[in-house]
Amino acid sequence: MRIGIVCPYSFDVPGGVQNHVRDLAETLIALGHHVSVLAPGDEESMTLPYVVPAGRTVPVPYNGSVARVSFGLISATRVRRWLAAGRFDVLHVHEPLIPSLSMLAVLSARGPVVATFHTAMTRSRALAAAQGVLQLVLEKITGRIAVSELARKVQVEHLGGSAWEIPNGVQVSKYRTAEPLDGWPGDGALGFLGRFTEPRKGFPYLLSAFAQLAAERPGLRLLVAGPGDVDEVLSGVPAAARDRIVFLGKVSEEDKARMLRSVDLYIAPNTGGESFGMILTEAMSAGTPVVASDLDAFRRVLDGGQAGALFPVGDAAALAQVAGALLDDPARRAALAARATAVVAAYDWPVVAERVLEVYSTAIEVAGATVQESVP
Repeated sequence: MRIGIVCPYSFDVPGGVQNHVRDLAETLIALGHHVSVLAPGDEESMTLPYVVPAGRTVPVPYNGSVARVSFGLISATRVRRWLAAGRFDVLHVHEPLIPSLSMLAVLSARGPVVATFHTAMTRSRALAAAQGVLQLVLEKITGRIAVSELARKVQVEHLGGSAWEIPNGVQVSKYRTAEPLDGWPGDGALGFLGRFTEPRKGFPYLLSAFAQLAAERPGLRLLVAGPGDVDEVLSGVPAAARDRIVFLGKVSEEDKARMLRSVDLYIAPNTGGESFGMILTEAMSAGTPVVASDLDAFRRVLDGGQAGALFPVGDAAALAQVAGALLDDPARRAALAARATAVVAAYDWPVVAERVLEVYSTAIEVAGATVQESVP
């Protein structure tokens, strides 16, 4: 099958949607399909052979973060050229309701279109800006996928249709077999991965909890991976605790897996805006017990608290209490990790990709299209 996938966000900046698109594309290629991914960015930044750059990006506030997207006449021209050259059996776009390459691709498509909705937002400035073409975009989509029950609920209640619920995938074996970083975890370690200066990631709550725990545990350390201004977040942390926080900066996919294998607990203190929780499934795949904010999306991934511990959103004292209890209870950590291993099997990419292929086949059938022979 010839498959065209459109990522709305630049591959220059790490993110859940970008990781999803990359892993799906590579899984489909491994299954023998011909896949081309169109994404914002220039040729210098695109190192993956199946990714086609669509040009420069502009920052757009979206879902409590800043997304780098491409939009406009030049982008539209590049989208049309890519579609014409690709002769795809099915077009798979991600987040088509924000002004992006995905929206442009839907408007230019002439064949079956599958769209994946990652967020559970009902309103945003980006959506408001696109109201004039929103209905036209939705009418051209043949099949919809939602990565969570919350995202599917938006389809039903706000966008006039339903969707297949297919979760984000994770390459379980990559995390399970990774080697810990040298010298870790040592005498107790907590971990965090993400843009730690972004408010909705909740990193200040983890810092506060860590300071409480570190005062009682002289060997405890905090390992942090991701971009951000270190001086900005450490300004209010006691010096004694500050010296035991290690920042890795932006890490490769290989080092991300190693980082998750290097800690006793992975902490997800997010405050909202999450429709799934990909980092949770990555930590679960690594065999690392998870402590997460009691967000609905996180609770669903963690099997209601059976595959990971939950604490009230924004409550640093509760986070410290839950994490401390687990650090003192290796048997409980092992039980959480064992349950997480069973739960995360359903998120393994080969399993998820087969479900996505079923949606492709249905969309092609509905559109009356004929699948062409795949080419190497």
